[in-house]
Amino acid sequence: MEFELTKEQLQIQKAVRDFIKGEFKKDEIHDLLERHAYPERLWKKAAELGFVGIHFPEKYSGQGMGVMENILVAEELARGDSTVGTCLLIADFSSEMILHCGTEEQKAKWLPKVAEGECLSCGAFTEADHGSDITTVETTAVRDGDQWVINGSKIFITNSGPLAGFYNVLCKTDPDASPPHRGLSIILVEAGTPGLSYQDVGKKMGITLSYTAEVVFKDVRVPVSNLIGEENRGFYQLLEFFDESRILVAAQALGTAQGGLDRALAYVKQREQFGKKIAQFQATQHKLADMATKIECARLLTYKAAWNFDQGRIDPKLTSMAKMYAARTAVEVCDEAIQMLGGYGYMAEYDVERFYRDAKITEIYEGTKEIQKNTIASALLGKLK
Repeated sequence: MEFELTKEQLQIQKAVRDFIKGEFKKDEIHDLLERHAYPERLWKKAAELGFVGIHFPEKYSGQGMGVMENILVAEELARGDSTVGTCLLIADFSSEMILHCGTEEQKAKWLPKVAEGECLSCGAFTEADHGSDITTVETTAVRDGDQWVINGSKIFITNSGPLAGFYNVLCKTDPDASPPHRGLSIILVEAGTPGLSYQDVGKKMGITLSYTAEVVFKDVRVPVSNLIGEENRGFYQLLEFFDESRILVAAQALGTAQGGLDRALAYVKQREQFGKKIAQFQATQHKLADMATKIECARLLTYKAAWNFDQGRIDPKLTSMAKMYAARTAVEVCDEAIQMLGGYGYMAEYDVERFYRDAKITEIYEGTKEIQKNTIASALLGKLK
């Protein structure tokens, strides 16, 4: 049993850290936050350096790495800045559905564009009345000759906006299927297709620079060849995708937690109260010990889940554990970081209040913490009579 990163993985980790040190300028980030502007320059630079789509094969402009390397990049990006880093680490969101289930033509057309920073990718799964329940989808795709005609709407769609290249849309293709999830398919809709529109959802608590929109499909016509994977197998394809994407969210949470601890450590080592550094108080030391221990536990779970996936094993229990625990750790650690900074922790200048707000989404998207507990419990209990 080996717990060390390989030489190549350490080099990747260092490359991301160097990128952050050289490119994540505080003034630029605060300007982006003030303008609520997407960090387009940094996204393009990250893509140029090979950090976007690092897990794509080289023939699709990736580096042929695995989930483990991808989550190492994600962890460091979120650690460097939870808001900007999140935009970059989810730039290729849902492109894995094409990678694992798409045709050669779909892969060759879209994966290089994502990896090279030409466009963002979107997964259009969630609906307004069916947040956690993806088995009951109302968006329909009806076959009309050599085309699909799509009608419906999706909500809280990440990356949807002016930089989106395509949407992987979860649709009902067999309305008579019983149970309903056996009649769902994933269909690719190119951005700009007539009948497709989007509307920004408005101000968010956290990850404020990422695009999030409601997407509407009104008689949207796409070729039959835009079907991703098998018809009426979309639900099962989506479950497999979640097993990978939840590890990415765990890495996002892990990096956010580590970033919160980094900033708290730096503060308590220089801030003085009652004639000595805050770091010299035992109460502070115990808080730091608890924070670091939680992060290390989250890291072990997240790394194990990534390693396991790269071995070709699908383990929903493990990925749900990693996502649930890392997300909870991010919220708790960043909350404690604010407390350690006191009044300064409440101020935007010191970042930790923003890390705290950014942390919360990791307990919600890609399956709420309650859904993760359902998955874990289901695996433990098996089928109950």
